[in-house]
Amino acid sequence: MQRLDYLKETPSQTAGPYVHIGLTPNKLGNPGIYPEDLGASPIKAGAKGQLITITGRVIDGAGMILRDALFESWQADAAGIYPGNDPRGPADPNVTGWARVAADFDTGVWQLDTIKPGRVPFPDGRLMAPHIAVWLVARGINVGLQTRIYFDDEPDANEACPVLLRIEHRPRVQTLLAKKQDDGRYHIDFRLQGEDETVFFDM
Repeated sequence: MQRLDYLKETPSQTAGPYVHIGLTPNKLGNPGIYPEDLGASPIKAGAKGQLITITGRVIDGAGMILRDALFESWQADAAGIYPGNDPRGPADPNVTGWARVAADFDTGVWQLDTIKPGRVPFPDGRLMAPHIAVWLVARGINVGLQTRIYFDDEPDANEACPVLLRIEHRPRVQTLLAKKQDDGRYHIDFRLQGEDETVFFDM
């Protein structure tokens, strides 16, 4: 029989400073690895659609703003087409769809400049509401959290979205809605625990 008592489980690690060293070195003040940090923007000049700016914070269960938070986002273009092999046709060549966003180290506020995505088909043919997928890491998080950003000025699309319809506790849908501030500007906070905890998806 094989002895197992001498093997120790590898300790889990949360996302710490190494995340920024490896993923956003320029933002950290370590230039020279890349001309600019990878994923600096999900769009290029000439992208079609409504230009928008989304800001927010990542807040833990104690109400603290996590200034070292980082997330990656993935979205469709303004026509609801993702880059790659989409049978509906090619995506806007000026929309890569992918971004890597780090919070400001002093304020904890993050900012994503992009275009508002179009509606993407669900596997059964229904249309999902315009959204941006988010994979979030920060200190204290052992496994990256997955959520989405929807928009509060898309009430009809949100009401019919097959993903949002699966959220049993309807008031919690509000935690996924970026609130319109003024023309082209939205705000949403990701709350990890407690009151108004963001809906996270098991994907």
